[in-house]
Parts: sequence; C-alpha cells; structure tokens
Amino acid sequence: MRRLAVTVVAGIVGLAMAGCASDGPDAGSGSTPGGTASGSGSSALSGDITVLAAASLTDSFTTIGQQFEAANPAVTVTFGFAGSSALATQIISGAPADVFASASAKNMDAVVAAGAAADPTTFATNVMAIAVPPANPGKVTGVSSLAGADVTTALCQPQVPCGATAEKVFANAKVAVQPVTLEPDVKAVLSKVQLGEVDAGMVYVTDVLAAGDKVRGVEIPADVNASTSYPIAALTSSANAAAAAAFVDYVLSPDGASVLTAAGFQQP
Repeated sequence: MRRLAVTVVAGIVGLAMAGCASDGPDAGSGSTPGGTASGSGSSALSGDITVLAAASLTDSFTTIGQQFEAANPAVTVTFGFAGSSALATQIISGAPADVFASASAKNMDAVVAAGAAADPTTFATNVMAIAVPPANPGKVTGVSSLAGADVTTALCQPQVPCGATAEKVFANAKVAVQPVTLEPDVKAVLSKVQLGEVDAGMVYVTDVLAAGDKVRGVEIPADVNASTSYPIAALTSSANAAAAAAFVDYVLSPDGASVLTAAGFQQP
C-alpha cells in the first residue's frame, strides 16, 4: 500500500505546498461519492485531496486514510494536522484544502459562516483526561492536584479546543490552574508529558490511549469532566469535490466509526 502524506500544518505557505498536488476541478468528476461509504470503493474516483484535521485525530484519520485509499486506489489523501482554530483561520484565509475535520463546533461554525464549508456533520465526541509521566513525579491524583504550586502543567492555548475544554473542566471542578506552558495543539501537550518536561498535561482520553505506556492516564470524574464534538465537512473550494465528499462519507460510515471507537472516541 502506498504511503499516506501526513503533515503538521504550520501556516498558509505549508498548506499551499500541500495543496499544489490537487487535481483540477474535473478531478474525480462523474463519481458517486457514496460509493466508498460501504468500503467497496469507486473506480470512478481519482485524484488528490487534502484533509485538514484536528491534531487529536492524527492516529485515527491516518488509519481511515489508509483504508479509504485501499478502497479507492486512484485517490491519494494528504493530511494536515494542527489545532482546529489555526486550521479554521487558514481555511478562511484561502488555504487550499478539500475537507475540514474540527475538534470544535465553534471552529467549524466560523468556516461555515465564511462560506468555506456547508452542512457539517458531527462524527465523534471526546472527553478530557490528565496525562502524566509513567512514574507520576508530581503525584497527580486528579484535577485538584493541578492547582498545586509544585505541580507543573501543560495546557493547550485557550483558543484551541483542548484548551477551551480544559477550562470547562477547571470551572466544573472549581480549581484554578496556572500552566507553565501553553501549546498550539493537544499533541504538543502530550509531547511535553512524554519528554518529562512537565508533571501533567490536559489532553483527550484518545491521546492517553494512543500514547500507550509512554504516559499514565489519570481519569477525570464524569461530574466534572467536559467534552467536545467533532464536525466534518467538504470545503466549498475543493478542486476534487467528488473525492472530498466520498472521504466525508467514509468517515461517517460504519468502517470509519469502527476506527474512531477503537481509538476511544465516542459516537455522537
């Protein structure tokens, strides 16, 4: 199987380079988007698509992309993973892409309001968890531990969904947390924990599962935890609308849902 192109989106220039490979407006024309939803694929689909997705979807969407390409051998999927707020800003500014999958309805709503997407569909939800190094040097036992002056905590920037959702958890738990670093996306927070640079990081349950034994997860009780929703939509400027719609259909299909559930995402 050919290797998927996966990028970390740093700005509009990087996005433009990723999008240069897109075929023209006629790419994939005449195909039936729903043909891939069952996993059977469609020989009429062809060309390239660029999917911009929240960093927390990196592992799941890479797998989904591999399956989608296997079902549609003439289509190549390029991913750009980053914080949803940054991706939304870049899409609104005209960065070339075909599909947007956000970790927040707020960021998707901004893209829709700008006319860059329409009719998004929520395909998953996620809840927060605390990630700590395997030895748990900060002796973190719950959200209240993060308020301790001797515990160093990494958070996402407040405009990023994982940062905004963490703030909801702190409000629910009635604690004030002073982070030592604010990161651009949840994978950057997780990296700080894995490297032992902080005692704890607020991430999603899916990130703890994906990290395996590189971190230890501290569960947040349901009565104080908070969730975020993940909407997806094809972009109105897509140069390969048929393949873009087919990818969205695949994410929404039982095959796509199976990958997401296995990664710890919840169905909406």
